[in-house]
Amino acid sequence: MEKFIYKTSGETASAAAGRAVDAINNAVAAKGRANIILATGTSQVEMLGCLTSSKAVDFSKVTMFHLDEYIGLGADHGASFRKYLRERFVDKVGPLKATYFVDGDFADPQQECRRISGIIAEHPIDVALIGIGENGHLAFNDPPADFETEEPYIVVELDEKCRRQQLGEGWFASFEDVPTKAISMSIRQILKSNRLIVTVPDERKARAVKDALQGPVTPMCPASILRQHGNCSIFLDSGSASLL
Repeated sequence: MEKFIYKTSGETASAAAGRAVDAINNAVAAKGRANIILATGTSQVEMLGCLTSSKAVDFSKVTMFHLDEYIGLGADHGASFRKYLRERFVDKVGPLKATYFVDGDFADPQQECRRISGIIAEHPIDVALIGIGENGHLAFNDPPADFETEEPYIVVELDEKCRRQQLGEGWFASFEDVPTKAISMSIRQILKSNRLIVTVPDERKARAVKDALQGPVTPMCPASILRQHGNCSIFLDSGSASLL
């Protein structure tokens, strides 16, 4: 794993986005197209801003998947990840080759998992732009995460620390409003990505970063498994790297 530490979150975001531009363009040059995964949350806002401002990528050749979505939350809810990505990415880069969202308010979440899993199985991922949660989660794979399932998307329970992070970031008015279940890309599916670019700013992520990079590889810190990926770069700021 490559590790890069910058003073500010803005520098971290810019560096991660620059690496993403290169990786996407390399895939387009090699295959004529690129398949990417995008994460959401406050940690990704600056990075996505830098990425969407780049004029170096032909996004009409890019197919986008996203990591996860709350179950039972409408696409226009302020905390919906579909809304987040439409506003912060899709609407800014112009028409993509294709966009595949997880429908979290579909009547049967397991059927939705099968639908989106079938699509991503036909689109090997070139670049995944992801983050790490305060509890060390990847996507919504909270500890103890399932390191074994090969299903691309799964239904998961959200633990209290994860839900409190969503409240603390201002996405919900109260803890009771935070959903308890989500559809999440699985750990194994994330690791199938050819290139992982992990953007993790903010001091509140410092313990998770330390456990992921210096602790044991364990489902109790899902992000620790990133160390087993052969092409992973993590971008930190002085706050998130403060315990290393």
